[in-house]
Amino acid sequence: MQLTKAEEQVMQHLWEIGEGLVKDIRDRFDEPKPVRNTVSTVLRILEKKEFVAHKTYGNVHVYYPLVTKEDYSKTQLFGLMKSYFNNSFPAMASFFAREKDLTIQDLEQLMEETKKELGKK
Repeated sequence: MQLTKAEEQVMQHLWEIGEGLVKDIRDRFDEPKPVRNTVSTVLRILEKKEFVAHKTYGNVHVYYPLVTKEDYSKTQLFGLMKSYFNNSFPAMASFFAREKDLTIQDLEQLMEETKKELGKK
């Protein structure tokens, strides 16, 4: 599922802190910080999308992620690869190599890390 920019920003902060109050999440934003109600509304939307849940202590809600950053990133990258690169990792890697002026060392490092990950399976 695709998140809006505001939802992704809230998730990024929640992933960084692990769990927290609306205030804790809001405090992590740069100035100008969003108003408290905006962060609270985004968290409620994320709960409906089953990305976030909360524990209640009296009148206080402590929010925590249900989806890991790694799982969300993987889903987004595979979606990008499928939508724009005909589900081809080499085509996607080639595109980024051309567009981002990657060095031979960058590509060698990518290959080494990929080999390590494939060796774990």
